Amino acid sequence: MLPRSTSKNPVVLSYYTMRRMVGLIAILLPFGLAAGSILAGLFGPGHHIPHPLLQRSISDYYYTPMRDYYVGSLCAIGGFLACSRGYDLRDEIAGYLAGACALGVALCPVFNPYGSYYTQLDLEFGFIHTAFAALMFLVLAYICIFQFRKSSPGKPVTPRKQHRNRIYASCGLIMVACMIVIVGLTLRSLLERRHPSPWLFWCESLALCAFGFAWLTKGAGFMRDKPHNHNHAVARHQVAISS
Repeated sequence: MLPRSTSKNPVVLSYYTMRRMVGLIAILLPFGLAAGSILAGLFGPGHHIPHPLLQRSISDYYYTPMRDYYVGSLCAIGGFLACSRGYDLRDEIAGYLAGACALGVALCPVFNPYGSYYTQLDLEFGFIHTAFAALMFLVLAYICIFQFRKSSPGKPVTPRKQHRNRIYASCGLIMVACMIVIVGLTLRSLLERRHPSPWLFWCESLALCAFGFAWLTKGAGFMRDKPHNHNHAVARHQVAISS
């Protein structure tokens, strides 16, 4: 059984834990919202299954009993992202920007899907919400594709690191593809002043799961370097330098 981390530094272990928490919150968000909304309907005053069973988008859960869970999860993700650090200033800027966008998504809700009439202010908030969401996923994709694939200076790239890099790249590309579809579906619904497509929920869920899986991997939740493999890689690297 592998240890939790190759480092015994409590600060490093805490940072890995923070990354894993970000990943878990992101992955569980769509499932928690859907399950919580159904349970709230069954055990609420009406004792009925909500209709529709799933909201058309994750953002629509803002207008359900799951509002606090939705806003709280996004605020937690935003706070964790703002506290993330990397190898250089670009990492910090990307973390701050992604965190600010996550807070913007939480605090600038879309228009009420159950409303019969949308005001100009509702449309403006809808565009702002969409812009924050698109920028957040773009920055997160950038972090996965470029920042996560870096290695510490002087540290050899192990086979596990190569596998992790493929995971980061795949997750980043999935987020970019989902973001393009999300923006297209959202802008169409805003311009036509109609309810969003049901596909929006699944695209957002897939993007969140890709984001969460990348951060779980970065937090040493998956594909950790085996201590003996790492030591052999370092030895080979030192031999190559000495020769």
